[in-house]
Amino acid sequence: MTTLLIDDDATLRTVLRQAFELEDMPVDVCGDPLEALERITAGFDGTIVTDVRMPGIDGIELFRRVHAIDPDIPVIVTTGHADVPMVLDALKRGVFDFIPKPFAADHLIASVRRANEHRALVLENRRLRALAAQAEDGDPLIGETAVMTELRDTMRRVALADIDVLIEGETGTGKELVALLLHRWGPRRAKPFVAVNCAALPPGFAEAELFGYAPGVHAQYRGGQPGRIEMADGGTLFLDEVGSMPLSVQGALLRVIEEREVLPIGGERPRTLDLRIVAATNVDLAAAVSDGRLRKDLYYRLTPVQLRVPPLRERLADVPLLFAFFLDQAARGIGQAPPPISREVQIHLSTHDWPGNVRELRSYAQRVAHGLTTAPIDDDAPADLASQIADFEAGLIRAALIHCAGDIPATLARLGTARNTLYDKLKRYGIRPADYR
Repeated sequence: MTTLLIDDDATLRTVLRQAFELEDMPVDVCGDPLEALERITAGFDGTIVTDVRMPGIDGIELFRRVHAIDPDIPVIVTTGHADVPMVLDALKRGVFDFIPKPFAADHLIASVRRANEHRALVLENRRLRALAAQAEDGDPLIGETAVMTELRDTMRRVALADIDVLIEGETGTGKELVALLLHRWGPRRAKPFVAVNCAALPPGFAEAELFGYAPGVHAQYRGGQPGRIEMADGGTLFLDEVGSMPLSVQGALLRVIEEREVLPIGGERPRTLDLRIVAATNVDLAAAVSDGRLRKDLYYRLTPVQLRVPPLRERLADVPLLFAFFLDQAARGIGQAPPPISREVQIHLSTHDWPGNVRELRSYAQRVAHGLTTAPIDDDAPADLASQIADFEAGLIRAALIHCAGDIPATLARLGTARNTLYDKLKRYGIRPADYR
């Protein structure tokens, strides 16, 4: 959070800048209110402190213009010329605080800290709403850690390239969602997305399920029956758990990948296909080749581009946002508001390693929404969702610091977050790593 300090008194600006820097609080100073306005946008991350009497426009007019940009930006007004009517009018209009001159620097700093906390909650709520909107628009791959940001960026480039992809990741990490987004973000979005669970193919009928029947071959399908592969023509074929593909059909699947054509059972001529193939696995395919469960030539054809979806334990910093999204989703599904989060739930969120990954976290959120957890509800828990997220996000950081004995590099690795992000949150929540060493 940055404080933008606007005052035409150069000496006061210098004194206050030093006071803020001594408190390790980022501050930017400006003597011209019109110049300061050019720096303010709706996403301004911090608080504005302004004098009233200044050349150009006064502090009250500055507040009005800031309010028009974003009414939730906290503005603190200072003045040596205040009268009661002006104070009351400014406060009614939404000024966060009004501090008469002369004032002690620590008085102003305390007010700015409160304003920054307010602003942080506002921005957190907006971020949650944006995530919900993304999910409704078909982009629910939630996560702000570096590894997830990089994954999404890579996915967008790969999606537009329209090439075959292998998605690797543990059970419950969201591999099918990644495959679906590759389809939606690519040039085939208007065409079919056909998912095949290779581990669930019926024994003895896998070939029929995948390749279908030519006309006149099967009494039930006299006119022929397209298989799952042909149904994906023009679009994307998703082969989930491809390492479990029966050996009996792997040779025919290799031909589909290499030649982009399929030969139905009983057919004389192959049918040409235009499709993209996305495969997913939760096992080591190289090991499957060594064990004889997967053909080596098929393995090489499946791996032109590989994407790895990280397990949740490698991005624990994403747990608060994910849980908040799933909890809100589950609560809306039963027509209720998200319940307050107990301390026991917060501890579980911050200390559990989530071996079932996102799937397990979603299930847990559903149980909490339905009141099916054994942990009692904390009546003193903050009511709004953003405050609850901030509360257990701080708990998550503390738990990581305890686990890592206050070691910052180890904490960064455990949380899967960037150094600047961690330090910003340490300041926001008043957490000192030295206390955990």
